[in-house]
Amino acid sequence: MTDASISPDPTMAAIGQAVAEGQTGDTASARRKLLDLWYVIGVTGDPLHRCTLAHYLADLYDDPAMALTWDIRALDAADAVTEQRVQEHHAGLHVAGFYPSLHLNLADNYRRLASFDAATEHIDAAKEHAPNLPQDAYGAMLRAAIEQVAEAITRRDTAKRASARTA
Repeated sequence: MTDASISPDPTMAAIGQAVAEGQTGDTASARRKLLDLWYVIGVTGDPLHRCTLAHYLADLYDDPAMALTWDIRALDAADAVTEQRVQEHHAGLHVAGFYPSLHLNLADNYRRLASFDAATEHIDAAKEHAPNLPQDAYGAMLRAAIEQVAEAITRRDTAKRASARTA
């Protein structure tokens, strides 16, 4: 059964399969598959593919510096994604809804690296974009994570959050 609001996209499907594999615990295999896809897509490929892949690949790294590299790539690609491209993929998605999560992840990485000024800039950006989040469980989860990271930044806490990498 397919959702009529979703346009078939083999690259997005391959990203989704790798992400699902990573969520079952096989992060090494998921990382390898996403890296292989990254080299196929290329740094000038479809911005939606690059944004999605980089966003999820960052989640597969425990090292905040490695995660930061991919989260920066995700934000950079999001800046190149058009609303039309997102709508072609899924009618319910909007580019503006990407930014709270992207900035949250950057803030959390910078915080873990004790770069609190950069963390503050990104958590402020996440808060600024938070009104673009849906009013559902996902939106509520991200709003809570934004508050948790903001509090951790204020405390100058560099520990990994227990609920990290779900955004």
